[in-house]
Amino acid sequence: MAAAAVSASSSRVLVLSFALLAAAVSSLAGTAAALSTGYYNKRCPSLQPAVRSAMARAVAADPNTGAAVLRLFFHDCFVNGCDASVLLDGPAGEKAAAPNANSLRGYEAIDSVKSQVEAACPGGVVSCADVLALTARDAVSLLGGPSWTVRLGRRDARAASRDAANANLPGPGSGLPALVAAFAAKGLSPRDMTALSGAHTVGRARCATFRGRVNGGGEAINATYAAGLRGACPAGGGADGALAPLDAETPDAFDNGYFRALVQRRGLLHSDQELYNGGSQDALVRKYASNGPAFAGDFGRAMVRMGNLAPAPGTPLEVRVNCRRPN
Repeated sequence: MAAAAVSASSSRVLVLSFALLAAAVSSLAGTAAALSTGYYNKRCPSLQPAVRSAMARAVAADPNTGAAVLRLFFHDCFVNGCDASVLLDGPAGEKAAAPNANSLRGYEAIDSVKSQVEAACPGGVVSCADVLALTARDAVSLLGGPSWTVRLGRRDARAASRDAANANLPGPGSGLPALVAAFAAKGLSPRDMTALSGAHTVGRARCATFRGRVNGGGEAINATYAAGLRGACPAGGGADGALAPLDAETPDAFDNGYFRALVQRRGLLHSDQELYNGGSQDALVRKYASNGPAFAGDFGRAMVRMGNLAPAPGTPLEVRVNCRRPN
């Protein structure tokens, strides 16, 4: 009887697992079918040049803007699909979530791009979600990384949830199994996860996210690298906002330097180094570290798949004129 009970329980778990996987795949397929490369060809033919020129000015003024916009796109898509909910103001929204508060930047850059798009195609023709998808692609390209074709036709959420962001976004202390599971829940593979993590080849992180890693024991970290970070991020606290580059070798260039750093045990965040710490992604990290084009190709494909993530069925959607608030 005990064996039968265990078998029945295992069957229920398997059924649930397959159901969740089917739902994730269905969500990806449905969104991809709804999006189109020519969605704005007639209504806003100047869209992509307008976005590119606005982002070029922003990145030229501050290369960190490129990394900030790329991170905004990830944090948007991972919560309830790519619906620009991360851009909505409000104390109960995603901006107030623990992974985002005092951390996410780039909102002003999106405001500027959206203003230029509205000037070219007024009246709420182009969604904030599509603006964010295009700016993320152009940010990577402008920093020296790959480009890819962005399918368009996303719509914008009318509300955002701090709790949903807290529940869905993997943190800097995540281990490899948790990272794989978080991406699998979105229909993304371990390869997608490792490639997308390569976005950390640009940008900075706050001391609060790596203090324990550089000051504590038991971490797989290069001793010289850790010692160099402890001065600006001491164990005693008081420097939570101090910044360090995620890729110290080429912090403002989108290349494969992040993966070379991981092989040298110079990952800034615990979740970074987990990709190369005797686990399932070690071989892929070594490949990306030695083969920049392989990383660039996989990154572009993974960005397309992530960009296809749909809002949950029944989510109220619109095309916002101002990305910070509903119409």
